[in-house]
Amino acid sequence: MFRPKLPTMPQPTGTVTPPAVVVEPTAITPGTPAPPPAPVAPVPTSTRPTVQLTPGTALALVGGGTAVVLVVGAVLVSMLLAVAITGASVAVCALVVRSLASAQHRR
Repeated sequence: MFRPKLPTMPQPTGTVTPPAVVVEPTAITPGTPAPPPAPVAPVPTSTRPTVQLTPGTALALVGGGTAVVLVVGAVLVSMLLAVAITGASVAVCALVVRSLASAQHRR
């Protein structure tokens, strides 16, 4: 009764065929060695590359930033609303308990 029931794995339906890719071995022939890579001049660290913003990129950044601000704002407002509703319900409960306690004390 208290043991969880684990689902069974479904069996494949239909025929299962292996992939039809056949790899044939190839002979390795020695070739000319690759030339060594050319030395790359070091980039000076004092100059930074400039970032080019196209109108499309700027529009995407503005749209993304606006979406983030709207989502964060909606989450914060909903959390504030949840706290306000919880506080109001606790206050109503406190008033009910207080009135019940005072009514009981008068008898």
